[in-house]
Amino acid sequence: MAAVKRIALVGAGNMGANHARVISQSDQATLAVLVDPRESVGRDMAERLGAAWAPELPDLHDIDAVVVAAATEAHYGLALEVLNQDKPLLIEKPVADDLLHTREILELADTRDVPIMCGLLERYNPAVLTARAALGDPLHVTATRHSPYAPRIRTGVAWDLLVHDVDLAINLIGSAPASVDSRLGFFHPNSVPGAEDVAETLLGFEDGAVARISASRVGQHKIRSLSIYELDRLIEVDLLRRDVTIYRHVSEDSIGDGPSYRQQTIIEIPEVVTSVEPLTAQFARFNDVIDGRASAAAERATILPSHEVVDHVISQRVTA
Repeated sequence: MAAVKRIALVGAGNMGANHARVISQSDQATLAVLVDPRESVGRDMAERLGAAWAPELPDLHDIDAVVVAAATEAHYGLALEVLNQDKPLLIEKPVADDLLHTREILELADTRDVPIMCGLLERYNPAVLTARAALGDPLHVTATRHSPYAPRIRTGVAWDLLVHDVDLAINLIGSAPASVDSRLGFFHPNSVPGAEDVAETLLGFEDGAVARISASRVGQHKIRSLSIYELDRLIEVDLLRRDVTIYRHVSEDSIGDGPSYRQQTIIEIPEVVTSVEPLTAQFARFNDVIDGRASAAAERATILPSHEVVDHVISQRVTA
């Protein structure tokens, strides 16, 4: 059995608190140090979890891996500092505050052959894992991710919401898109200038597959739906309820001499393959990558495509 890893966590906000809980509950790791410049927040959380507190990232000589859940603008400097010390890194999305910085970080990780993962959490949703296990040959993916307005989210929906379903579509279809078309909407008076409230995005793939992804923060309730169309099946995924339904249309017959029809559709409801919380599953994957049970190079290669798509989407801000 691999040795228990000493983890440094950067960030004591909402996401950081969740990472701290998962790390502390893991039998593969221990939370060694919690980094946050706000002593009143960071020290309190660290003491409750039996970790040391530090206002900034310390020397990592006795740390085995780092999780970054800090503000996006801090990601670039933190990532370079961690990777230059050859420490595995799990970093929340986006990897950095612009695409050039993201590429630099991923190239550094590749050059030094250091494991890096991005917190694209929906990959580990039990319903997504179940759908992937049932998947055949997807040719059309649609995704809807709508939410009520949340004043605490300062960025637009592209990085907050859209990126998750872009990442899912790319991974389900199995390649990066060849074309990206997007339209943005700017509606809410409390949004930061230039931060989009709606993003409608269409992805085209070289094999002919198509994905349509809708993200909005002017909805009145949460919607997290994913539909995967094959030639003879439809796989519907509810990401909130974490369930999957598979439909297969088998016949359509006219009834009598009138305009009535009878359709027959086989409905399958597969058992969800896991009940593990996505954040816990993601951290287990991080450990697998660190320990060599999963390919670090293959994991790195999955990060950039969704970032390139979202960067293209937000470039539409200047023309909207």
